[in-house]
Amino acid sequence: MSKLTRKQGREVRALSRMRDSEIDLEDAPELTHWDRAMVGKFYRPIKKPLTIRIDADVLAWLKSQGKGYQTRLNNLLRAAMEKQAHR
Repeated sequence: MSKLTRKQGREVRALSRMRDSEIDLEDAPELTHWDRAMVGKFYRPIKKPLTIRIDADVLAWLKSQGKGYQTRLNNLLRAAMEKQAHR
């Protein structure tokens, strides 16, 4: 997520000081159906820095797919973790 502008920061602070009943939600109608909701869309797990030894060919394969090799590695490990958890 990008940083808030000064104006946005002032608006957020002003909203945080208001009671829920004081906030005008007229232009944001209540959501009554959740059929297109995405669970975990904004969830960001805490990242831990790590030094790891990995086979050179595996690293080359990850990097050969373009930017984001660490994210791809994390996604592969997460998929393996979730697969094992569902056994």
